[in-house]
Amino acid sequence: MAITITDGICPIFSSGSRRADFSYLKSNQRLTSVALGRLRDGSKATATVNPYSDTEAARPEERKSLMDFLAEAENFYISEGGDGGPPRWFSPLECSSRAPGSPLLLYIPGLIRQHRRLGEIFDVWCLHFPATDRTPARDIVRLIERTVRSESYRVPNRPIYIVGESVGACFALDVAASNPDIDIVLILANPVTRVNNFMLQPLSSLLEILPDQVPSLIEDNFVFREGYHQYAAMFESMLNETVKQMGGGLLGDIFAASANLPDTLLWKLQLLKSASASAKSHMYTVKAQTLILLSGRDQWLLNKEDIERLCCALPKCEEDGVDLATILKIAYYYRRGKKLDYISDYTLPTPFELKEFEQSQRLLTDAVSPVFLSTLDNGTVVRSLAGIPSEGPVLYVGNHMLLGLELRPAAIHFLKERNIILRGLAHPLMFAKKIGSKLPDMQMFDSVRIIGAVPVSNTNFYKLLRSKAHVVLYPGGVREALHRKGEEYKLFWPEHSEFVRIASKFGTKIIPFGAVGEDDLCQMVLDYNDQMKIPFLKNIIEEITQDTIKLRNDEEGEVRNQDLHMPGLIPKIPGRYYIYFGKPIETKGREKELNDKEKAHEVYLEVKSEVERCMTYLKTKRESDPYRNIFPRLLYYLSHGLSSQIPTFDLPNH
Repeated sequence: MAITITDGICPIFSSGSRRADFSYLKSNQRLTSVALGRLRDGSKATATVNPYSDTEAARPEERKSLMDFLAEAENFYISEGGDGGPPRWFSPLECSSRAPGSPLLLYIPGLIRQHRRLGEIFDVWCLHFPATDRTPARDIVRLIERTVRSESYRVPNRPIYIVGESVGACFALDVAASNPDIDIVLILANPVTRVNNFMLQPLSSLLEILPDQVPSLIEDNFVFREGYHQYAAMFESMLNETVKQMGGGLLGDIFAASANLPDTLLWKLQLLKSASASAKSHMYTVKAQTLILLSGRDQWLLNKEDIERLCCALPKCEEDGVDLATILKIAYYYRRGKKLDYISDYTLPTPFELKEFEQSQRLLTDAVSPVFLSTLDNGTVVRSLAGIPSEGPVLYVGNHMLLGLELRPAAIHFLKERNIILRGLAHPLMFAKKIGSKLPDMQMFDSVRIIGAVPVSNTNFYKLLRSKAHVVLYPGGVREALHRKGEEYKLFWPEHSEFVRIASKFGTKIIPFGAVGEDDLCQMVLDYNDQMKIPFLKNIIEEITQDTIKLRNDEEGEVRNQDLHMPGLIPKIPGRYYIYFGKPIETKGREKELNDKEKAHEVYLEVKSEVERCMTYLKTKRESDPYRNIFPRLLYYLSHGLSSQIPTFDLPNH
């Protein structure tokens, strides 16, 4: 890894940059890679390749080994001319291929091991402390503050991310508390806001009274003579990195040894105590958006009570837990402007992230073995997504099955077969939760957010269509996803809807679809009506519903009932999911016509009727599917291999 240091505020980059494995085409719409080759006549040819088609081969980012780290630390030290001077910012040259408009990310302290992935979406600066530096905590905070204020003045409409690890989190909290007018996003990794004085005070006192001969004794043992100081720096880096891999936290802060071991340890202990005390006194004034990353291995300075106290003190705080770039995407903490834009700030999942998502859904997809049908322009029904338009905007309108489980397999299939990201309009409860609320934990919806879910609103719907996205809309909403006994495949749509008129403004293709199969997966034994008759369940439902954003308040009847609850279910021997996409309904060139409410309502009723037709078609045709039950599918897998596609009912045009 090449690194360039600068004594000023702005880091220096070389003109070269590493070649990215994938390039973005309309970065929030489609991820592609380019294959190069030659035709028979010798001319060059290029073709785009779907990077999601073979997720089994996807691998996480390769991180450097300890030996590579040591070699780079030696080069780092030599390039410094002795590694002296005050703390300063540096930026890994491998981070120079960032996307345009990327926000600044300050990492405190030292080298961040996930710099490659973060460097694709951030302007990464790392704070380096030379081996002989003994800058006190107050001056370190001032250095960070100067940088934050300077960069905020230079680019006022862009947030500044501060990633503070261990004691670095204390510095980050201090800076955020002193600069409430600056748009700062805090990422605190194992924050040290309390010091165990029972353990550290004796060690600090011991270091203060150690005789002067101890440093020379360490030099003798580790052969750190004059002229070999670079190895002392390497040894410090080695211990820092090794301890960080083993446990991090306190050990990583204390046992970073150098040739002058007692002096180094004493400085770090004093730094730790003063920084944590300052952060503790300021944390209640911090208003910055904050994400806390926890490791169960750092128990010296951090415990569950500390984290709960932090979450109460920081009003805009969420907890999460390893790959920082993925966490920021999942939590929707990545933004380029003053406010989060769910459309333009969205970044596509990497092939490895899709692989992890696919594995998390493996039990469901293997159990239901979904069948996807689409309709070609000539009306032919095919078992593939060949009838789906490649270019947007496209609006998919369909029915919700129980708990909305049909969207996850569909999102995977669209990416793997067509390299199309589905932007589903989802309930706001999947994106925000009040502290102390009984709503489900946000981590339950991580998979929904990483595949492109967006909080349902007219504004987000408009922006998605304007950006030519592939949007999934469920007019039935919560009432349809949490239906009652005997209401399978019953639509709970509003009497009137505006989505047709909005879609026509952008010439959107509307594709009705139907999904069936929930009745082959589970049986409902305790629905909403049953639970409302049980006092303590009724209280929970009312409390949870009160904590969420109210939708459909202007509607009447059952559509208005958006109460949240978890139905009681009994699993069945799994059947099969079927999803059928009908023929697209064109709105291009009809904007003036469909601006009329009556004409738009006619198209709305046409879409609703087509969704019902798709469901009826599937319910009828699945009766002739010899592999509807899981046992014939298991036998087929055994005889044809696990990667084979299981047949289904015969299509009439085949």
